Amino acid sequence: MAAPLDAKGVFTICPTPFDDTLAVDTRSIGTLVDFLLGTGVTGLAILGFLGELHKLSNAERRLVLETFITHTDGRVPVWVGVRAHGITGAIEQAREAQEMGAAAVFAAPLDHANDALLFDYYQAVAQAIDIPVVIHDFPDSFGTEIKPEVVARLGREGGVHMIKMEEPPVGQKISRIRALAGDDAMKIFGGLGGVYFLEELQRGAVGTMTGFAFPEILVAIYDAFAAGDRAGAAAIFDRYCPLIRYEFQPKIGLALRKYIYQQRGAIASDALRAPGMRIDPVTIAELEATVARVGLALNGSRQPVKR
Repeated sequence: MAAPLDAKGVFTICPTPFDDTLAVDTRSIGTLVDFLLGTGVTGLAILGFLGELHKLSNAERRLVLETFITHTDGRVPVWVGVRAHGITGAIEQAREAQEMGAAAVFAAPLDHANDALLFDYYQAVAQAIDIPVVIHDFPDSFGTEIKPEVVARLGREGGVHMIKMEEPPVGQKISRIRALAGDDAMKIFGGLGGVYFLEELQRGAVGTMTGFAFPEILVAIYDAFAAGDRAGAAAIFDRYCPLIRYEFQPKIGLALRKYIYQQRGAIASDALRAPGMRIDPVTIAELEATVARVGLALNGSRQPVKR
């Protein structure tokens, strides 16, 4: 399925399921895909930072990519993460994703690259493939800042027209990119666990790419906002913000997310590979209390979303 440059909505970042021996669990990839599609998401994003791409061998990365795309079977677009130490490696990963059926790639920046190198890097990847390239702007994890001026230039001259923007304060950067690039040249997706989703939409983002384990809530927020019901979108966001905030804790967020997906029946195990912080019984109790406090339950495929 092609990824049009007017893509919008909720693209959920998928964790990579492992079994209890820490092997890639292809069966759970299938159940996770079916679960997520049942929540109404626009598309899937795989092999991102929270997909533990950096913990996989090349063969495992290809297995995960192939399994997700095969099981999704064109029902929604699948966007694939790219992270490499150089332009050649990034192009190799992007071409492989395209050949296997990806609708787009979202590419992490090169480590500590300057503005000129970042422009050359993203332009080179975009010129090497026929599917869209999405800039993955997450300096807290990647250590590289992508300035609004570079983003705008890529939109105007570099053939790159979408960004997953995760640099707080998000509102100011979204506004600056839009002012420099214009909405036609650069479409902006938010992220950061959905913590600023309402503000991102209000500033002109077209959706979000993030991995919150109750994606039906993000879908409800987006649908209300897109329909012009801004008060309704805000009411949904405000109701569930305690859970959105709790799940997106630095260092432990992935463990929380996998636990929720396991409890909801989407994956068989909440195992994650090192390095990665595990959760303890006290944390589990806190999480379950937060889920209950916002009126949700850790069971079933799709929760009724309330205002």
